[in-house]
Amino acid sequence: MYMFFMLGLISAIAFRAIIVFQHIEPRWVRSVWYVGTIGYFLFFLYRYMISKKRKHAIETFRLIEKLRGNACLEAEDREVVLYLLSSIRFSLEDMNYALIFILSIIAIGADIVLTAMK
Repeated sequence: MYMFFMLGLISAIAFRAIIVFQHIEPRWVRSVWYVGTIGYFLFFLYRYMISKKRKHAIETFRLIEKLRGNACLEAEDREVVLYLLSSIRFSLEDMNYALIFILSIIAIGADIVLTAMK
């Protein structure tokens, strides 16, 4: 989980750094773009697999139907619900979104400043 969080963070930084490299060292733009693109490819593939796993568990154990019907959950159902809730609770997804937001603001600011300095 932490490895993929770091991969997503590095990719986010790489994409935002393209703005800076365009001004400072344009030859690096393509390499930085590849780092960001390959990193995001792997990060979002991981997130996709997590999402599919959660949806599969919900469908396989018919959790929505059981909860809507006020049915008692069996021990295995409770384990699946615990997995789903723990997976969401311990996910670094929200931190990733916040960092991408902050890095985007910094990249926009850097571009404005570097463009004004020309």
